[in-house]
Parts: sequence; structure tokens; C-alpha cells
Amino acid sequence: MHWMSIGLIIFAYLLGSLSSAIIVCKLMGLADPRNEGSGNPGATNVLRIGGKKAAAITLLGDMLKGLLPVLLAHALMVNDTVIAAVGAAAFVGHLYPVFFRFQGGKGVATMLGVLFGFHWGVGLATALSWLLMAKVFKISSLSALIATLLAPVYVWKIMGMIPALLITTTLMTMVLYWRHRTNIVRLIKGDEGSIKKPSPQ
Repeated sequence: MHWMSIGLIIFAYLLGSLSSAIIVCKLMGLADPRNEGSGNPGATNVLRIGGKKAAAITLLGDMLKGLLPVLLAHALMVNDTVIAAVGAAAFVGHLYPVFFRFQGGKGVATMLGVLFGFHWGVGLATALSWLLMAKVFKISSLSALIATLLAPVYVWKIMGMIPALLITTTLMTMVLYWRHRTNIVRLIKGDEGSIKKPSPQ
């Protein structure tokens, strides 16, 4: 692999490792999201403990972590395999951030940013799916699980059969499901909290 491609992947991981939730909460004088609410350093938990403004900034930050490295990879005209690897690296950085003892979020917003980087239509379709499900069910985790389950289908339908991007999107979805395993158990039991009310720990 070319040195530029390796550099892009490393950059994507390091950028992904910047936890927007922790940084935003610290700058805004809020409690550490790892110790409050659901304990997850993500936009939904920041909404619970800090309100809409803090959550919006966190969401934007997490999405940009996924989007910007992929856009840079496109600009440098690397191949689809490298673009896929860059997106995956940003996603992994969010899940296991080197700057925060490898304790990261669940990856929904960063995955969404990566998908927008792959193709704006894929990102938009996934985002609209999340919004529709959130409006219907009022449960963030369920909305994310449904939207990301559809993401590989959107990649295939909108971009065609590009193996590297399709496989990477499918793997991100699988990892995201694993990260949401406790949420899935609570959903089955009917104990999962709403977007505004955290689940019992």
C-alpha cells in the first residue's frame, strides 16, 4: 500500500479518536458523558445531560470525523479500497479512541459521516431513515439499528456493486449491532429508554 494511503488511514483513525461528546461537555462545563445518563459518550447521551445545543455540536463533530477523512481520500483520488479503509479507520477511532483510553461511543453519527463521504445519497437516505424511525418510535437505539441495517442496501442501490464499500458498510453495521447488544436486550424486554429518558443502568 502506498505511503499516502497509509497516512490517510492513520489520520482518519486519529481524527476519529477525538471524542466530540467528551470535548464538548468539558468545554461547556457539563458532566463527563461517560459518568452520566447512559454512560455513552455520544450525541444522544449529551442531549440528556446537556440539552439540544450541546447535542447538536456533538453530533456535528462526530459526523465530521467520519466525513472529512473520506472526502480527503476522494480529493486525493485514491482507489475504492483505500476510501473504504479510511472510512473504517475513522469509525474504529470513534469506537476505540487512542486519546481516551480506547473507551468510545457506539459509532452511529461517525458511521453516518462516513456514508455521506462514500456518497451523499447514501448518507441522506440513512439519515432520513433514522429521523423517520425516531419520529415513529422515539427510541434512538432502535432508530439507529434500523437505519444502519438499511445502509448496505442504500450503498448497493445508489452506488452499485462496489465490493470494498459494500463490505465495509456491512462490517460497520455488524460492529454497530455488537456495540448496541445491551440496547437490543432492553428493546426485547421493553426496557429501552426514549431519546430524552435514558435506559436504567
